[in-house]
Amino acid sequence: MNRPLWQLSAIDLGAAYRADTCTPMDALESVLARCKVSNPELNAVIALDAAAHDAARASQARFAAGCPLGPLDGIPLSIKDNLLMAGVSATWGCAAMSGSVAAADELPVARLRAQGAVLFGKTNVPEFTLEGYTDNAVFGTTRNPWCTALTPGGSSGGAVAAVAAGIGPLALCTDGGGSIRRPASHTGLVGLKPSIGAIARADGLPSLLLDFEVVGPVGRSVADVAMMFDALAGAHPRDRRSRALPADLREARRVLHVSRFDGAPVDPQVATATVAAANVLRELGCEVEEGDLPVDLSALNAVWAEVGQIGLAALFALQPDLLERAAPKYREMAIQGAVLGAPRLWATLERIDALRRAVDEVFSRWDAVLTPTAAALPWPAAEAYPPAIDGRTVGPRGHAVFTGWVNAAGNPALSLPALPSVEGLPIGIQLVGPWGGDRMLLALAERYEQLSPWAGRFDELWSKA
Repeated sequence: MNRPLWQLSAIDLGAAYRADTCTPMDALESVLARCKVSNPELNAVIALDAAAHDAARASQARFAAGCPLGPLDGIPLSIKDNLLMAGVSATWGCAAMSGSVAAADELPVARLRAQGAVLFGKTNVPEFTLEGYTDNAVFGTTRNPWCTALTPGGSSGGAVAAVAAGIGPLALCTDGGGSIRRPASHTGLVGLKPSIGAIARADGLPSLLLDFEVVGPVGRSVADVAMMFDALAGAHPRDRRSRALPADLREARRVLHVSRFDGAPVDPQVATATVAAANVLRELGCEVEEGDLPVDLSALNAVWAEVGQIGLAALFALQPDLLERAAPKYREMAIQGAVLGAPRLWATLERIDALRRAVDEVFSRWDAVLTPTAAALPWPAAEAYPPAIDGRTVGPRGHAVFTGWVNAAGNPALSLPALPSVEGLPIGIQLVGPWGGDRMLLALAERYEQLSPWAGRFDELWSKA
């Protein structure tokens, strides 16, 4: 069957370019046409870059000359709107930054551009990318292509909605507490949160979450995500953390399946899908042991909200214009952060160091940890979080219990599609690996994908459009 180019994977597009059956300009025009059709309802893409056509033409000339720059040459990609992309708005979901334009690419974006990727636009985020859903006063609410009444999650909600809908096969995102993985789980995608240091960072917006936030790819297949990771990964002299990363190349054989954390509620359909994923891993020859995560997360949970509060307080102290036009809840967060003080921040840093040592011990015993990615199914699009899970009242992080500890630990984690809900909504499972074990996780995920193919589900989604 001849598919529209917007439906093709990044790998298939590259093969088509090399076979001269289509061109990067053809692919870009197909993706932009798809955007024109689907984005008005989804509100996923908030800015387009007219220079993308020049990039596509340059890529086309390289293929004609037989000298493409690499596997991402000519592939249309979107960039999350908290990452700086030269010549395009850099709004961060903030009214005070509306209309601002980045003068230069930050390092991961520059790496993509240097390898010939066609960066066509920016995707929507919640204000300051500190929420698990995607809405802001500048651009409004982003919706889930599987059911537009529901959220795709956040903070990478615009990116995942775009990729799931066919507006580009890949997107560049960030993850500071689950912002790649949970949205990927809510939209049936593969999302990689790399190890701290795996993808070097420089020249970006200020950090609000210490070193928890990393850059990573989202796509519709493990192969596409692995290809983009390879293009982005590697040390850079401007990011000292990237020069310290070990290469953990073990084969994943021993897996710890953690079904819930400290008795926190999990949607029964999510739990069932995770058990099914554990059985798939057993079919692959993994030794899967069910049990509790042998790490006390209570100290981290006690200070989790404070990290963002302190980060906002520091940001507003440096840029008071952002404070003046920030939404009231972020002003309140900053006020709370400002009164916490240096002793509290110092104690938090010591807790994080202790957590990292404890998590290293986990991966001396197991090669990977399996959990649900999100504890809840997608909820109404304009609501910040689901107020209840499995009949129990939860707070703002109730749906997010499985992801934040990985950011604090600095380890890599993947969200992969699992069995969908009875309503047809996507569900994701999370695989966590040792620090530096990014490629080990991707190798395990590729094997998992072979026994649990989900590509056909996008035909189901796209046929509704």
